[in-house]
Amino acid sequence: MEWINRFNRAVEYLEEHLEAPDLGAAAKTACCSPYHFQRMFTLLAGVPLSEYVRRRKMSRAAADLQSGEKIVDVALKYGYSSPTAFNRAFQAVHGLPPSGAKAPGAVLKSHPPLRFAIIVQGVEEMEYRIEKRDAFRIVGVSAPLKRDLEENFQCVPQLWGRAAADGTIPRLAALMDGEPRGLLGVCGGEDGSRYYIAAASSAPAGEGLEEYTVPAFTWAVFPGEGDGGAAAVQALERRVVTEWLPTSGYEYAEGPDVEVYLNPECTRFEVWIPVVKANG
Repeated sequence: MEWINRFNRAVEYLEEHLEAPDLGAAAKTACCSPYHFQRMFTLLAGVPLSEYVRRRKMSRAAADLQSGEKIVDVALKYGYSSPTAFNRAFQAVHGLPPSGAKAPGAVLKSHPPLRFAIIVQGVEEMEYRIEKRDAFRIVGVSAPLKRDLEENFQCVPQLWGRAAADGTIPRLAALMDGEPRGLLGVCGGEDGSRYYIAAASSAPAGEGLEEYTVPAFTWAVFPGEGDGGAAAVQALERRVVTEWLPTSGYEYAEGPDVEVYLNPECTRFEVWIPVVKANG
């Protein structure tokens, strides 16, 4: 389970550098790209990395204020050049302004440092298959993914909304002539920096469309169903990472994530996770 140990070392790095954390350095400690690190962290922890760091900073800030440090000094210490921004972040975590933390009997919230561990528990079965697949070409539309993963929870649904409204989705369905068969959602590009709505196709991209080649990988493929849209896919992805991956003999590879929607209503889907055999 070396990959879990790497993620714990990355969390330890963040804790040691909480006043000015470098997410790129944390990702390097976990031996993956910043995007991959944020995505895996969110799936494992159930909370976005940026929110975890914010909560840890505000936990430390509360202790600093109660020990007598000045509000302006604590704000600067944790990277807030604006007192208003610090006040907003502090109140979002603790439910009271920084000045309130100094009052006798103030009720504050503590968010302790996180540590990942494997917990063996009885859960429902998971179907999966392992596929080794050559590179395949996709054609579609894309949008850049943000450095902060939380922002992508807004921009990705917006891209789907535009594709549905402007006729892109039926246009892609008509171009589909390759495998995997279905409407695809792909986190790809350099360092997973773009999200594509696409179809596997050999046809020319055409006006307003672009192409991308998904590299050759071994894939762990998980079928799913649900009418919750992105929420159903994310729930399955979290189960894959927290329940299947730790004891599978595989590690999550540095590569694109692929969602395959098998029907027009997107209620039947597959999650394709790039994997490599674990060392040891």
